[in-house]
Amino acid sequence: MSKKILIIGAGGQIGSELTYKLRSIYGQQNVIASDLNYNNLELVNSGTFEIIDAMDYASIKICCEKHDIDTIYLMAAILSATGEKYPMKAWDLNMQSLFHILNLAKAKAIKKVFWPSSIAVFGPTTPTENTPQHTTMEPTTVYGITKQVGERWCEYYHEKYGVDVRSLRYPGIISWKTLPGGGTTDYAVEIYHEAIKHKKYECFLSENTALPMMYMEDAIKATVNLMSADAEKVKIRSSYNLSGISFTPKQIAASIKKQIPEFEISYKPDFRQDIANSWPSSIDDTKARKDWDWKHQFDLDGITKDMLSNLVSKTK
Repeated sequence: MSKKILIIGAGGQIGSELTYKLRSIYGQQNVIASDLNYNNLELVNSGTFEIIDAMDYASIKICCEKHDIDTIYLMAAILSATGEKYPMKAWDLNMQSLFHILNLAKAKAIKKVFWPSSIAVFGPTTPTENTPQHTTMEPTTVYGITKQVGERWCEYYHEKYGVDVRSLRYPGIISWKTLPGGGTTDYAVEIYHEAIKHKKYECFLSENTALPMMYMEDAIKATVNLMSADAEKVKIRSSYNLSGISFTPKQIAASIKKQIPEFEISYKPDFRQDIANSWPSSIDDTKARKDWDWKHQFDLDGITKDMLSNLVSKTK
């Protein structure tokens, strides 16, 4: 019998590309996309789509029964920068939606759960270089707090109720297909768009702010690989550290200048600088590489080349 998958928050930056990838693997009819609205018409028209509020347990349960869902990817969330503007809204959405999915799995209504965590679980007291899998976590953003608490609940539901829940601590994600959704690492996508449109960019982080980053193709590959791994290989049920590369705004600008020599960057740090300062500059993801053979493909110049060529093609 074919595996039936529901993606909640499929209209978002990662959710949309994950939907297309999973449909290419498991078949269009076996991957149900859902979101709050029909804003992403390309996604809506690409296969079965349902309107679902991630905070509405009943609508999720009804959708699972209607489509005989086996696995849920919960991609709906309010991210770091937006979460600081609407802290209680971020807490409510990020936590309630997770409990709904975990409780469905506890009740055996579904068999497997993917829930994304983030490097936002770390804080200013965390070791910043090669941040280890198990370390001090004192997040200073609402988004980070929800992800840290969520990790603990995922592990709890696995230990107490046998829920097959799997998670990755995503770094900043870079993609040419979708715009970012209110995160602190959004500059690393915006900069490419502005380089093509205006040959200049004003960055909201300082030039030497190093953060862990990853190209979308690598992030999707990691997600698919983790979810398809045998259960006994998944040793960590809170969330796995995940790393691609780390770079600064100054370094990404230098990479762009190799392709667009006239590109210029300026810096005007805002409130997101304080968030970035509380996060690691590089991540140790040895556990993921050992447990389920994770390896990234794209380096900075590879990302830049692919981003610029695809964005130019997209605008033609």
